Amino acid sequence: MYKIEEPIYFSLLIIIPVMIVFFLLVLWWKKRTQRKFSDLNLLKKLAPNYSTFKPVLKLVILLLGITFLVISLVNPKMGTKLKTVKREGVDIVFALDVSKSMLAEDIAPNRLEKAKQIISKTIDRLGSDRVGIIIYAGNSYPLLPITTDHAAANMFLQNANPDMVSSQGTDINGALELAKTYYNNDEQTNRFLIIISDGEDHQEETKQVAQNLANEGVKIYTIGVGLETGSPIPMRVNGSMIGYKKDRKGETVLTKRMPEVLQGIADAANGKYIDGNVTEKPVKVIAEIIANAEKNEFETKQFSDYKDQFQWFLVIGLFFIIVDVFLFEKKTKWLTKVDLFNEEKVKK
Repeated sequence: MYKIEEPIYFSLLIIIPVMIVFFLLVLWWKKRTQRKFSDLNLLKKLAPNYSTFKPVLKLVILLLGITFLVISLVNPKMGTKLKTVKREGVDIVFALDVSKSMLAEDIAPNRLEKAKQIISKTIDRLGSDRVGIIIYAGNSYPLLPITTDHAAANMFLQNANPDMVSSQGTDINGALELAKTYYNNDEQTNRFLIIISDGEDHQEETKQVAQNLANEGVKIYTIGVGLETGSPIPMRVNGSMIGYKKDRKGETVLTKRMPEVLQGIADAANGKYIDGNVTEKPVKVIAEIIANAEKNEFETKQFSDYKDQFQWFLVIGLFFIIVDVFLFEKKTKWLTKVDLFNEEKVKK
């Protein structure tokens, strides 16, 4: 396992394309000037030892040296030992609605992005708690299994979109059933399920499913996003707006947030419904609930004893730089004597 200590230094690699462009411009300028000065065949006779290959080779060696020096500045580290670490926390699963209605733009930038903001900011406030993410529409899919890697959770979250689900609708029942498989620690007394949706198209039996899950010790909280006044669903192709979703009669479909549905799910599971149109409100409420919850101890494995590896790249980089300094642009004498292509015989 490895990690990068100073990734910001990768920006120095911009030097490489700049040097290549500069080299090509200088080469073009030299050729142009030479043509003005004399015939190319005459120049070859005047400078028989000049090599057209050596300048390119010197550039390649110099760029390799710079690349390795930049990597040494980044300081890659290698994990040499896997150890077990004990942590305290709770298990939190986020069930994110990615149905088409979540693309409505009644709250900026749209309902889905608002939901992602809520989840991301909530994760950022967590301690050593474990998190998992489920996405659902017409089907439910595990986006991220339960993990302590909050950075990975935020990364996977940003990719969530309606195209990741094969069918449309709102299969909240499937999401609730899938959530059961996430809580793999039977001794965990505090397990949370956070459902974020606009509340549309939820099935009648959802309350019973939520209640059954609550009976198994899972605390369910629901967060509603969107306006109750309704909003059209934008349709896009390759990011370009092509209109709004219409029904079979050709009329524009309006999607509304239905807080009573989400409130009903929360009530059935002895949880709480939270308005999510203002990001900080649900983030603050959930963070306080998690902070006050009883923490369970669990084990996780992680790499430790990371050792610096920059010295290897530094040595290689300096080697290439030194080779470049002592490499001249003239033809190498022993190579010309080899006469691989019988050029001397042809001349005679």
